[in-house]
Amino acid sequence: RQGIGEPSVYHAVVVIFLEFFAWGLLTTPMLTVLHQTFPQHTFLMNGLIHGVKGLLSFLSAPLIGALSDVWGRKSFLLLTVFFTCAPIPLMKISPWWYFAVISMSGVFAVTFSVIFAYVADITQEHERSTAYGLVSATFAASLVTSPAIGAYLSQAYGDTLVVVLASGVALLDIGFILLAVPESLPEEMRPVSWGAPISWEQADPFASLRKVGQDSTVLLICITVFLSYLPEAGQYSSFFLYLRQVIGFSSETVAAFIGVVGILSILAQTVVLGILMRSIGNKNTILLGLGFQILQLAWYGFGSQPWMMWAAGAVAAMSSITFPAISAMVSRNTDPDQQGVVQGMITGIRGLCNGLGPALYGFVFYLFHVELNEMAEVETLGKASKPNMANPTDESSIIPGPPFLFGACSVLLSLLVALFIPEHNLALRSGGHKKHSTGAQAHPHSPPAGGSDGKEPLLEDSSV
Repeated sequence: RQGIGEPSVYHAVVVIFLEFFAWGLLTTPMLTVLHQTFPQHTFLMNGLIHGVKGLLSFLSAPLIGALSDVWGRKSFLLLTVFFTCAPIPLMKISPWWYFAVISMSGVFAVTFSVIFAYVADITQEHERSTAYGLVSATFAASLVTSPAIGAYLSQAYGDTLVVVLASGVALLDIGFILLAVPESLPEEMRPVSWGAPISWEQADPFASLRKVGQDSTVLLICITVFLSYLPEAGQYSSFFLYLRQVIGFSSETVAAFIGVVGILSILAQTVVLGILMRSIGNKNTILLGLGFQILQLAWYGFGSQPWMMWAAGAVAAMSSITFPAISAMVSRNTDPDQQGVVQGMITGIRGLCNGLGPALYGFVFYLFHVELNEMAEVETLGKASKPNMANPTDESSIIPGPPFLFGACSVLLSLLVALFIPEHNLALRSGGHKKHSTGAQAHPHSPPAGGSDGKEPLLEDSSV
């Protein structure tokens, strides 16, 4: 067996940490390059780039998962990490090629899919939820620390050093997979020939979505997830650019914001979530999380001062309890042999949102003429005023962040739908269907754990 030792969760943890640490370092340089490359319609182009990447990931994730079921995990870990990190050195070589390759890299930006399959291969079902939680916590930890480090190095030594360092971390990750990561898929589960057929039903990204309407409860859950995660996916793609260029945050402040909100989110999902689940119940926890998300997005939408963003960030940390609570509800109330079907549907919905959300936010910014035309002047004068308001009568003078207000309305609809979800006796009537997933668990021999700790992988972000 190639690699160091037996396959373990710690191999998966290192791979995830290094990949997302490399990208986190680039948070500050990427905002600068994005504005320099697309001085006109910056938010629109940002949304289109991330939208194309998200849609390609949604379409390719189940196929790559199915292929890794046949050919093994290690080769596909190497493939996904290599192509996901390939754009990094291009940031300084050619920004146009950098953004073009980022969009196309969505085909392979599904490292989480292969990582969760790797973990499923080497853990028992009762251990799997804890292992998934460890991987997800590592992902969060890498993004809490790396933007601050990248911002400091960028300020002290320039963006070039940060890009070189991120490229080095990515190469280290690739080398670790080549030399240290052993294959997790047992030999007896792999076919003798590389030409063995795969299940094209399993590789169909829309297969699980077509089952959504077969049970009214599952339909309500999927609508809730779609309406609440669509604005969240859009927010991930544009919010740090928004803070930097429209609200007037410095690079260091953006990095500090990411770190503080990240730490608060980890506390909310570990300590606060458990307390709420025991005290007010599963469904009420979901409703509370959606309520916090509405408040957060409305605050982002109408807020124009830095302190408002910090206050809304604290609320955002509390809103992070929603998806773990939904995961726990599915895990507790669905029959074990049906969890793969239900969670596959939710994963497919989230994957679709990762493509639609950024594009939607970019379009709404463009629709409301939120541009960065005065950014150079603002940086020169050291102002923190609204550089997006070229015209005082512009619509954006009333709503500084229009997409966030649209997002708040979407989450309000999600909250109204969630009110009708029954808290108990969730069951599917599709027992005859083969278990498969379109996202983080596109592997029929690795069903998700039935634990109730709310850390199922389908509810973790799985895109770079």
